[in-house]
Amino acid sequence: MTQQREITVLTDVSLIQCIVQKGYADDIVQAAKQVGAQGATVYYARGMGVKERLGLFGVAIDTEKEVIEVIVSNEQADRVFEAMYLAGDLDTPGKGIILLNRLEKAATYIPKDVLAKLQQEA
Repeated sequence: MTQQREITVLTDVSLIQCIVQKGYADDIVQAAKQVGAQGATVYYARGMGVKERLGLFGVAIDTEKEVIEVIVSNEQADRVFEAMYLAGDLDTPGKGIILLNRLEKAATYIPKDVLAKLQQEA
């Protein structure tokens, strides 16, 4: 007999992506967690495009980047977005960029007791 498998689809979630210079992700993830994010995925990337030059010697800005991805409820999205923005000093030129996208749906394993609690609250 085949076990029945179910997909639990979440429809009220957002994806926050933040791209910053290498070495800044830990502070940004910590800030997101302090305001309610459950965790984050961090991976490395390389920036492409016009190379900016700094200083008298024309030293190139490091093209190595860290990409932080956080999935949160729509209710938490603005709060987490703001905390990540501030922690990354993204109001400073050259520090990075942050994006917020509402997801149509997402699916992952959610324990039955958590699902039951969510259904009771609804």
